[in-house]
Amino acid sequence: MDIVDTHCHIISQDLARYPRAPIGGKQSEWAASRPVTAEEMVARMDGTGIRQAVLVQATTAYGYDNSYVLDSRKRWPERFVAVGTFDPLKPGAGARLADLVGDGGLAGVRLFTSGSTVPEQGQWFATPETYDFWRSAEELGVTVCLQMRHGPATKHLVSVLVRFPGVRVLLDHMGYPDIADSPAEAGRGIAALAKNPGLHLKLTHRNLERLHDAGDRAADFLAPVLDSFGSDRIAWGSNCPAAEQSLPDLRKLAETVLAGLPEAARADILAGTARRLYPGLGVVGD
Repeated sequence: MDIVDTHCHIISQDLARYPRAPIGGKQSEWAASRPVTAEEMVARMDGTGIRQAVLVQATTAYGYDNSYVLDSRKRWPERFVAVGTFDPLKPGAGARLADLVGDGGLAGVRLFTSGSTVPEQGQWFATPETYDFWRSAEELGVTVCLQMRHGPATKHLVSVLVRFPGVRVLLDHMGYPDIADSPAEAGRGIAALAKNPGLHLKLTHRNLERLHDAGDRAADFLAPVLDSFGSDRIAWGSNCPAAEQSLPDLRKLAETVLAGLPEAARADILAGTARRLYPGLGVVGD
């Protein structure tokens, strides 16, 4: 089976070449306790039957310094594409984006507006100061990974998608919907966002664990989300090694939760959507 992991992180042991520079000055617990190098990630992928992966910048280790994911992409171009963290508020963001995704080597960028070391949900990603960035991303066809949590920030995400309808946003961890509390209500909330054609969903262990725990009620979430978005706007990511489970266990978790879906839908979520969002991955058989 063709599998692409759209969300894994790597951290080098070479502190001199790749010094730590986490956003906010605080390194995440997982980055300190269970880092995985690019070499180790290749070995884990080989042992798990995962052909290719998207290296998502470990923002809580390196901040805006994307050197390690870029260098690893250059070393294993057949295995990886790189997504780097980006600051859309800095002057000249549109031109900088064009440089980074052109000869710069990035396949996409990530806006980190909330996370383990950023407890307050930022809404800066939708301010007028970012419009130059969003306009450039739309024109360039760049996939923008957005790390944010549903809630007050959701309306700001929608405002961006309405203002820039051609932009492609891949929402990390689906925005952390509250599946555990009510799979049906969470599913309806996510499904309502599908009217924005540029929005795509990244399905990770953050969601899959809750769906697995929900048992038969997982369908109450998955059915409306799949009906509204379609499987071609959903992509799987392991979140290795931020997730505590091994990569084989993370793959098994995804396959278990998605087992009841049609084969074509599983193929989209596990690889097809990723290949459309990141053309640098190529197609099966390349």
